[in-house]
Amino acid sequence: MTSNFSKSEEIQSEEGFIIIKLRKREDKTLMKRNPFALFIILCSVSLLLFSSTLGGKSAVSKRSDIADRYKWNLTDIYPDWKTWEADLNKLQDLIDQFVALKGTLAQGPEQVLQAMRISDEMGRAIDHVYRYASLSLDLDQRNNDINANMQQVRITWSKFSTALSWFNPELLTLPKETMMAWMDQNKDLNLYRFALSDLYRQQEHVLDENGERLLSYFSRVSSTPDEVFNALSTADIKFPTITLPSGQEVQLTPATYQGLLSTDRDRADRQAAFKAHLATYADNANTYAAIYNSILQRDWAEAQARNYATTLDASLFGNSIPTSVYENLINTVKRGTAPLRRYYDLRKKALKLDAIDLYDGRIPLVDFDKKYEYDDAVKDVIEAVKPLGKTYQDRVSAGLNSRWVDVYESEGKTPGGYSSGVYRVHPYILMNYNNTIEEVFTLAHEIGHGLHSILSQETQPYVYSGYTLFVAEVASTMNEALLLDYLLDKSKDPKERIMLLQRSIDNILGTFFTQVLFADFELQMHRMVEQGEPITAEVLSKTYYDLLKAYYGDSAELDELYRLTWARIPHFYERPYYVYQYATSFAASAWLAQSVMSPDKQKRDAALDRFTTLLKSGGNNYPMEQLKKAGVDMSQPEVVQAVLDRTNDLVGRLEAELEKM
Repeated sequence: MTSNFSKSEEIQSEEGFIIIKLRKREDKTLMKRNPFALFIILCSVSLLLFSSTLGGKSAVSKRSDIADRYKWNLTDIYPDWKTWEADLNKLQDLIDQFVALKGTLAQGPEQVLQAMRISDEMGRAIDHVYRYASLSLDLDQRNNDINANMQQVRITWSKFSTALSWFNPELLTLPKETMMAWMDQNKDLNLYRFALSDLYRQQEHVLDENGERLLSYFSRVSSTPDEVFNALSTADIKFPTITLPSGQEVQLTPATYQGLLSTDRDRADRQAAFKAHLATYADNANTYAAIYNSILQRDWAEAQARNYATTLDASLFGNSIPTSVYENLINTVKRGTAPLRRYYDLRKKALKLDAIDLYDGRIPLVDFDKKYEYDDAVKDVIEAVKPLGKTYQDRVSAGLNSRWVDVYESEGKTPGGYSSGVYRVHPYILMNYNNTIEEVFTLAHEIGHGLHSILSQETQPYVYSGYTLFVAEVASTMNEALLLDYLLDKSKDPKERIMLLQRSIDNILGTFFTQVLFADFELQMHRMVEQGEPITAEVLSKTYYDLLKAYYGDSAELDELYRLTWARIPHFYERPYYVYQYATSFAASAWLAQSVMSPDKQKRDAALDRFTTLLKSGGNNYPMEQLKKAGVDMSQPEVVQAVLDRTNDLVGRLEAELEKM
């Protein structure tokens, strides 16, 4: 099972959508697919919508000038690098012990139990040595000594991965009935029942030794299309320099382009920037189509090789997600786009535009530039989560006042924000706080991840201490929803209330509606390949444009260049069938929030108990089953409908506030 969340790089598209771009690095998150699998990379949805653009940049501080209470205390992990090095050396001894067990599993349950326990101990050790080095490096990327220590961790990690490689194949030579009987007889081994049972479940799609070896040869080139996409979209792409209608000359790099759409109130400027920027992708449309087609063909080939009926089945099988959940999400949202259209109609009216397009979707409806001091933000977040109960609120307060957060930008510090849970220590939250409202919500969001991690780690044994992305955004987005309601109740400034409501709606558009639209596009394209249909730039463009029309209808003009948006979405190339999970977490959170904020005390208390149980459950079951225990059935349309209802309510409240102006 997976756990913990790392920083992400977010790209704001011209539609106002959030594109969460995965960073292809291993040094932000350690995760467990199961007790003996490799760590994988996930990203969290830290909603940092161009905070540097909106908040302005100040002089970067020296770390020594920042008060200790605003900085991490990494001695909670290790007192010094000497102790860290001792643990790193200990890890090599554990690796040797684990490898020595190879060929012994058939001797009985004691050997299997010993292997599982050593695997857990190795996981805990590498989690600590990795995080201490990684977090230290993020505080100063210029430090060559820490960089060298990270290299040591990576070398050890490679040995660790190799040491684990024998376990699964050898274990699966044992009949499942034998393993189940051993767990029945040995209560200590029975702790691992879910993990081991899941391994046997997945065995039906594991090939024989020759088949697995053959596929491993192709795995070496399976990432090539993604690498080509990144090379074309970063190293080789040439963004144009244009003179805007207002007379300003700009080079339309992604950062400049995004900032312009967020701040330039001259619609002619926005339109000109949009057309020039998207034309860059149009010039390479056939190349992007060829790259994406190769990814679709790769996914279908791998699915067939492992005896899956479809690529969707192959993608969802790992977490035992029924395909009906994916399809229900898409169908319910596509039928429920009325709040999205209503919002664009309202934007058009508020901005006094004769026509509105998606490049008009990010301009603030009112000018509002309040600064939010960090200490005030901490107080607001603590007060906002009060509906989640005193225990939860006290844990949030303790964390935010115990140096869990590294607050301010400093020389050499990595940009962005994330929450990184250190097993049986506490989460570490990185921020680059700049006094904007976005950073206040980011703080609430990341402390939600932090509480999820620490509750899971305190409650579950190491093997189940992680959690999947399918449920990962429940606590973080719940915190954001509560913060919004709290700030709206607190604020008497109509402009601030308008800003807060717009921000929340834009957030839902980016992390819910858009991710479902992306998921729909991916499914349609994969199904076309499965049916043997050709994939061309025109086919991709028409499919994407038809989806935009299905979502926005006549509420937006939808310039023809939006047909090419698919070409620039990193997730399509890097992590197919991935983004829908942001929407499922968002929907689960919205559904739970209805009960958590109920005026009925009995209903509210029951919902809080289910919510807390979910956060404590880590990876002890499949995410669908965990959510069902929390009262959320993701196969039912009404759960998804909760987000649509929430959006419609927020648009209505925004409309009422605008009418007061």
